[in-house]
Parts: sequence; C-alpha cells; structure tokens
Amino acid sequence: MSLLLFTIAHDLNINTLVAIPKQTVHAPDPAYDAENFTYVPEGDYYICPQNQHLTTTGKWHKAPAYYFRRYATTACKSCSAKELCSKARYGKGIHRSEYHEYIQINKEQVELNKALYKRRQAIVEHPYGTIKRQWGFSYIMTKKSLKRASADVGLMMTAYNLRRIINILGVERLRKYLEDLIDLILSKTAFLDRILAHMMVPLGKIHCTTPSFKLPAYHLSLISISQLNGGF
Repeated sequence: MSLLLFTIAHDLNINTLVAIPKQTVHAPDPAYDAENFTYVPEGDYYICPQNQHLTTTGKWHKAPAYYFRRYATTACKSCSAKELCSKARYGKGIHRSEYHEYIQINKEQVELNKALYKRRQAIVEHPYGTIKRQWGFSYIMTKKSLKRASADVGLMMTAYNLRRIINILGVERLRKYLEDLIDLILSKTAFLDRILAHMMVPLGKIHCTTPSFKLPAYHLSLISISQLNGGF
C-alpha cells in the first residue's frame, strides 16, 4: 500500500487494516531498536532507553517515496550503551516519516482487530497468492514504463476475475448474463437512433424515418469459455 494512501484514508475517515513491513534495520541489541524509543508529540522529540532526548532540526529530508525528519542527540558519543544501540560513528539517528502518525494508527487498529485482520488476509491475500504462486506472475517489468506495467497487472486481474466468476456462476449463467447485457445495450442504441432520426426530420437533414432495428443478442455467437480447474 502506498504511504500516501494512509493519509487519504484518514482524511476520508476510513480505518485501515494493512500489513506494514517490520523494521529491517536493527540495533546490535534489539532492546535499542527504534520502535523502543518513545516519541513525545508535545515537544517533538524521542526518549531513548537511556532516558536521553533525541531532537530534530525540523528539516525535511527526501527519501525515494516520502519525506522524513531525523532525530539525534550528541549524548550518544559518551553513552555507555552506544555499542548496544548503534554502530554509526556519531550514534543513533531515527527517521520519522511524514506518514508516521497514520502508519501508527493503522498498527494500533491491527492490534485491536486481530480477528478481523485475519479475515482480511483470507479474502484479500488469496488473489495475490494465486496469481504469484500458481500462475507464476511473481514480478512485473517496469523498465518500459509504469503505464505498461499497470496494463500488465490489469490483464492479470481481469483474467483472475473472469475465472472467479466462471467458477462461482458457471459458464452458462455467465453466457446468459453477457447475452442479456448485449441485448440491453443494443436496444438502448436502437431507441436513441429512432429519437435522433425524428429530431433530424424538422431540420431537413433527412426526409423520412426508417425504423431502427434491434439485433437480438441470442443471434450473437459468444466465444466458448472452457472451465479451468485450480486456483479457486
């Protein structure tokens, strides 16, 4: 999920239940991981396990997908726990994303709604598991442009949805629905043609009206769809 979507969801009063990748960079001692530092919003600083305050200059730094502020303290240089906390020469530095507040709210929602989150996993993750593991689409090529990559993903999702519909409704029921849909579209088009023809007569564009015809959908030959097994 794009980090920006957390902000949009918050503005729309939508509660998110989304998995966030766990921290990949750890301190020599996990007790000094950034998640164990306490953020104080009133003063905009962090308190480390050694009770030191990490402050920020207020400057926003640019990462590939977001902006962040860096929090640090000069106390790291003389701290007795420095070797446990950070291997960096000048000590610990914490990056706080512009979306951190919304990510934290999402994390709390996941913790409070574990049963609902598991249900979400069963519903939402299933299509990706089928597409990636069973169909073999474990990656997409973005080299030729994101627009083409998006088109590739769109085709994958369309194929998945069609197979899902076929396995739920069956081929004949899907065929009947498509025939009815085409019949409806063509009948609407024929009706609009007749109205347009009547409107053109007073303007002298045409001299008479010819009744539009309605092409019955049952005369159309829909492509035969084969039942596909597996994946659902």
